[in-house]
Amino acid sequence: MANYSFKSMLKKYVSASMLLIVAAVLAIVCANSGAKEWYFGLWQNVVSVSIGDFNLFSHNGHDMTLSQVINDFLMALFFLSVGLEIKRELLVGELSSAKKAMLPIIGACGGMLVPVLVFWLLCPDNADMQRGLAIPMATDIAFSLGVLSVFSSRVPTGLKVFLAALAVADDLGGIIVIALFYSSDLHTSFLILSAICVAIMVIANRMKVHNKFFYLLTGLVLWYAMLNSGIHATIAGVITAFCVPATLQQGSGFYLNRIRENLKEFPIVDASRNGTVILSHDDINKLKSMESAADKLISPLQDLEDNLHSLIGYFVIPIFAFANIGIDMSTMGLDCLTSGVGLSVMCGLVIGKLAGVLLFAWIAVKCGIVSLPTGTNWKAFTGVCALCGIGLTVSIFIADLSYAGLPMGNVLLDQAKLGILSGSFISAIIGCIMLHIWLPKKA
Repeated sequence: MANYSFKSMLKKYVSASMLLIVAAVLAIVCANSGAKEWYFGLWQNVVSVSIGDFNLFSHNGHDMTLSQVINDFLMALFFLSVGLEIKRELLVGELSSAKKAMLPIIGACGGMLVPVLVFWLLCPDNADMQRGLAIPMATDIAFSLGVLSVFSSRVPTGLKVFLAALAVADDLGGIIVIALFYSSDLHTSFLILSAICVAIMVIANRMKVHNKFFYLLTGLVLWYAMLNSGIHATIAGVITAFCVPATLQQGSGFYLNRIRENLKEFPIVDASRNGTVILSHDDINKLKSMESAADKLISPLQDLEDNLHSLIGYFVIPIFAFANIGIDMSTMGLDCLTSGVGLSVMCGLVIGKLAGVLLFAWIAVKCGIVSLPTGTNWKAFTGVCALCGIGLTVSIFIADLSYAGLPMGNVLLDQAKLGILSGSFISAIIGCIMLHIWLPKKA
C-alpha cells in the first residue's frame, strides 16, 4: 500500500513540476518585457462571488484582489491536498510508524532549524527583514521529486521515499509555523464560527458521515470564517483534510461480496457480440449496485485526494507560481544576492538545508536511532539532502506572508523571491552533480 501510494505520488509530482517550471519562466519573462504593466496590473483586479450583499471573497469588509484570492483561497485548496496527503502518510504511509517516520522527521527537523539559523546569522539586524526567518524552511515536493526523477532507476527506492516523506514532514512544519506566527488581530465572532465548523466536522466524522461534499461545504464556511478571524485562511484547508474520514462505511469485504453476488447474477453475454446491447431493468440495477459498491471501496480521504491532485498540480500550483514568481529585474542589482534578505534566503536553502538534513540524519544514524535507507550510502544520501534546498512554492508563500503590508514590503519580497529562485536552482544543480557522480551507473 505504502509503495503504491509513493509511486502514484512520484508520478503526480514529476508531471506537475514540468508545468511549474513553465509557469515560473513565463512569470519572469512577463515581468521583464513589454507585458510588464499588464502582468503586474492583472493581479490587482478585484474578484467578487456575491449573493446579494454577501461576497465570499471579502476580507474584513474589503473585496479581495485576484492576487489575494490566489494566495488565500487557491492555496487553501493546495493545503487541503497537502493535509490529505499528510493524514494518509500518517495512517498507512511512510510516516505511519516510528520506524518508518523517524529518519524523515529527524531530517526535516534539521532541514527547518539550520536554515533558520543561517538566515538569522546572515540577515541584518532589522526587524522587518528578520520576519522572513521561516522562508528557507520549506522543501518543494513537486520540484525536488521532479529533479530526482531525472536519474530514474539509478536512485534506490529508499532514497525516493525518504525525500517524499521528508517533504511531507516539511509541509507539516510549515503549516504549524503559518498557524503560529502569521496570524493577525483576532476577531472573536469569526473565531467562534470557525470553532463551530470544526466541531461539526469532527462530530460528523465520529458519526461516520462519509459524504465528501459535506466536508467541502463545511470547509468552505470554515475558510471564510478563518479569513476574517485573523488566523491565516489556508489553515482551514488542513483542518478540513484532517476531518475527512479515512475509513469505509462498511468493511471492504462487504462491498466486494456485493460486487461478486451481483456479478454472479449478471447474464452471460457472448464476448464476440457487437452492436447495441439492451439490458433489462434488473440488469441495470445490478450494474448500478456494483458501481456504488466499487465507489464505496475507496475512502472519502483517498477519493478526495485523487480528485484534487489534477486541479492542484495542473492549475493551482502553476497559477500561484505565475502570479508570484514574477520579479522586475530592472530595479535589482547583484547586491540583492550578496547581502540582505536575498543572500540570507539563498544561503539558508543551499547551505542550511543540506547541512541541516545531513547533520541531523548523521547524528541519528551514528547514535543507532535510525539507519540509512536500504540500498544507499552516505554519498548518494548527501546528494538527496542537497535537493532538499529546492524551496519554491511554500517558500514563496511564506515570503509573501512575511513581508506583506510592510513599508518596504515589496522590495523585501522581491529580494526574497530572487533568493528563493537562486537558492532552489543552485541546490538542484549541486544535487544533480552529486547524484550523477555518486549514484550507481546502472539500475
